Amino acid sequence: MKKLLHVGCGTFTKKDTIPYFFSDLWHEIRFDIDPTVKPDIIGLLTDMSALESESVDAIYSAHNIKHLFAHEVDLALAEFYRILKSDGFLVITCPDIQSLCKLIGERGLHEVAYHSQSGPITAHDILYGYEPDLKKGNVYMAHKCGFDTYLMHEKIIKAGFFDCATFVAASNFSLWAVARKSTIGEIDINNFARLIFSGLANFDA
Repeated sequence: MKKLLHVGCGTFTKKDTIPYFFSDLWHEIRFDIDPTVKPDIIGLLTDMSALESESVDAIYSAHNIKHLFAHEVDLALAEFYRILKSDGFLVITCPDIQSLCKLIGERGLHEVAYHSQSGPITAHDILYGYEPDLKKGNVYMAHKCGFDTYLMHEKIIKAGFFDCATFVAASNFSLWAVARKSTIGEIDINNFARLIFSGLANFDA
């Protein structure tokens, strides 16, 4: 069985990640800063010392690096790289600031960008943090940095990853990336991305 590290999991499990991880072949390890969501491991993205080096096969990080200051992102990516096995890979998603800025320029900060399971999401929510959560005093949910495809790729490669592929899901302004720690046979990164993201809504192969 392969190990999936689900970082910044919140209340979610692997069934809330991507279809590639849904099978019983993946054993999920849930990691979060918030003890109330009952993760397997409590910790910070910038200090994951509770996890051994080269101990997991994949890392899934959804909408949590945006809660770090820009200078802390390099620390988190370095931890991801350290924890992954030599043939491991990272899947990461966060808001795409480039497409979001286009929306803001056309419709303003407080127009509804899209509807989620939690309700309507405004451009302001995407840029600075989901307002209902912040009103409850959950300061972890504030957004402190942002990415476009260029910056995401640059940060990941700088962290030491072998290669990286990105795409943007325009319907909800999400930026997605998959990165490998080392080469995997003859499969190039774009074909690898098609394999990993097949079955994911909004993925244009």
